[in-house]
Amino acid sequence: MYTEIEAKLKVDSLEQVRRKLVEVGAEFVEERRQVDDHFDDAEGRLRRSGRAFRLRRQVVRGEERFFLTFKGPKQRSNLKKRQEVEVEVEDGDSARKLLSALGYETVVVVEKRRQLWRLGECEVCLDRLPLLGEYVEIEGPGEQEIVDVQRRLGLSGLRHIPRSYSALVRAKLSELAR
Repeated sequence: MYTEIEAKLKVDSLEQVRRKLVEVGAEFVEERRQVDDHFDDAEGRLRRSGRAFRLRRQVVRGEERFFLTFKGPKQRSNLKKRQEVEVEVEDGDSARKLLSALGYETVVVVEKRRQLWRLGECEVCLDRLPLLGEYVEIEGPGEQEIVDVQRRLGLSGLRHIPRSYSALVRAKLSELAR
């Protein structure tokens, strides 16, 4: 099992962050389109326990791939830290049918365009989400490496957002429904 450690930051302009990445010598990796179906049972047990289960459809340069991911509850940390297990699956439709047969249904869908960069030991994701706007996620091997990258990018003054994109989308949809 892998431990994911990341900082999520709301930004006004991804273009400014992109320019800074180039300036500090970061390596552009690729652009991705991701559609994440988040699943839970009828009682919402996963969400209530701080866990997450998703099926991601990812398209890179026209190639479609699917990933099934489980995330454990958040651990005590200044950043977002949790256990993660991810497996690639060949057939997204069959994975959905399997999840449904096990009692899981889609509770929210999160779409995003993501640019992936590498800076030192960290991955820097520039994310654009239709309902939410623009975010930067910095994921790395430890808190100090992530904080260092945040500083190098001039983002030290931004507050870390502990909530997942799925929680932010659910809150936004609830707000719009009022």
